[in-house]
Amino acid sequence: MRWFALLSLVLFVSPQSSSAQQVPDSSYAPAIAQPAFAPGSGPRVLIDEAHHNFHTAGDRYYPFAALLRRDGFQVDASDHRFDRESLAPAKILVIANALGDRNRIRADSTDWSLPTPSAFTPEEVEAVRKWVEEDGGSLFLIADHMPMGGAAADMAAAFGLIFTNGFARDTLDTSGTMIFRRANGTLIDHPVTNGRSEAERIDSVATFTGQAFRPIDRPITRVDPILRMGPGMIQLYPETAWQFTDSTRVEPVDGWMQGAVIRFGKGRVAAFGEAAMFTAQLAGPSRQPAGMNTPVAVQNHQFLLNIVRWLAGVY
Repeated sequence: MRWFALLSLVLFVSPQSSSAQQVPDSSYAPAIAQPAFAPGSGPRVLIDEAHHNFHTAGDRYYPFAALLRRDGFQVDASDHRFDRESLAPAKILVIANALGDRNRIRADSTDWSLPTPSAFTPEEVEAVRKWVEEDGGSLFLIADHMPMGGAAADMAAAFGLIFTNGFARDTLDTSGTMIFRRANGTLIDHPVTNGRSEAERIDSVATFTGQAFRPIDRPITRVDPILRMGPGMIQLYPETAWQFTDSTRVEPVDGWMQGAVIRFGKGRVAAFGEAAMFTAQLAGPSRQPAGMNTPVAVQNHQFLLNIVRWLAGVY
């Protein structure tokens, strides 16, 4: 099967064509056996909405925000550009699928062809870096397939990561889903995957396309992989998002990452190359579950809680 035909089987179709058909599953409320904090007493989490974000607290990341609130975190949306003043109130900053001005999703037209502009100014990148390194903030950076990976590349580079602008795929699974398992070494042993107890231990995580990334060649700090790409996993680099042909460049990404955590100065960073894994949506006219609410992703919600708790310094 040709790679571009394989990609056409992906469940999560282009946001350009399906944005109106993806809605948050507001009924999604998995049990939390032991919340990290009493209601409303946890650290403050800001979810970025100032950079044409495809996922926001009131829409496609509503289940994300709701889950964190049920764990005791104080969660707010932020429409402010990043600077020392806007970041000061937060312990954790969540950036999910930010886009540059040219790539923003519009009703009239959306241009997702190369080159992909950054979603952030150099001043914003530097402000976030200093907030993490010097002030002890924690960054949760989530950037999907093209153009989201490219739009967040400058931010990722500030923390020693190379975000790519491709589409990650498992050639051994045509469902469009990638499963990372502790048993085969693609889900890495770490406090994020172990949690505080056996009930919080993660043995498998499902992701849905997204991008693969890697550390810079000369790491500026230690990068701990959490989701490691396995044999048979590839990445495709189209000239325009979702337009695959026989000439589309293909690269093997065995050993790369789709999730990693970093201790950076006084702060912490969690970086992930796929966004749907952290939310629960209903897709298409039939309202098909998509994300944490699917049978293959039963541990994804606990994985999300573990990540945010690690960012908060719970462990």
